[in-house]
Amino acid sequence: MFTRNHELEQSDRLWGAVDAEMRETQRYTGRCKLKEDVKQALRKVDRSSFVPHSYKSMAWQNHPLSIGCEQTISQPFIVALMTDLLDVKTGQRVLEIGTGSGYQTAILAQLAGQVYTVERIATLAQRAKDVLTGLSLSNIQFKVADGYDGWSEYAPFDAIVVTAAPDDVPQSLVDQLIDGGRIVMPVGSLLGGQSLIRGVKEKGELIVKDVLPVSFVPMVGGVECF
Repeated sequence: MFTRNHELEQSDRLWGAVDAEMRETQRYTGRCKLKEDVKQALRKVDRSSFVPHSYKSMAWQNHPLSIGCEQTISQPFIVALMTDLLDVKTGQRVLEIGTGSGYQTAILAQLAGQVYTVERIATLAQRAKDVLTGLSLSNIQFKVADGYDGWSEYAPFDAIVVTAAPDDVPQSLVDQLIDGGRIVMPVGSLLGGQSLIRGVKEKGELIVKDVLPVSFVPMVGGVECF
């Protein structure tokens, strides 16, 4: 059983490692440090609440962990970077494709006015909803659906984050961005290589910049009930 002081020490060590990795990757990302509001949001969310019990002792380590259903909770550095790249402002509406554990969702909920999160695996969606509801986060809407479809009912969105990798950016998601909106997501295949991209919609077209080589689970269509 971990004491509160031990958890704080582990958390400080983790975010120190993330800060160091931000500096090390600056030549790729163009960002040497996290914005202060993003850093505060990250520190408010206890990652151990979103990992299986058997991995609790590893929750403060800077690497991905299995959450079951052949899915993972992303490396904290990647979550931090993707959140920072979204440039979410107070009151904005964010669409998340791939709720997964709900960890990224919780962080976005600290920054955005409303978060709309879509998960194709019903078991993961319900588990994440239970955790997030238990944390009294009231600005999140949940949906079990095919992520390729986005969530047109609540479009357009100021920002979209995708936590699995399709071969290309789905046009359906681009269509659901406001002009000036941002999308951050991995693109590519495990065999051919994946890149984290940041896109900005300008006059109806998505202007894309490659940010960093990454490795995510593939984005799959349809809905599954594990």
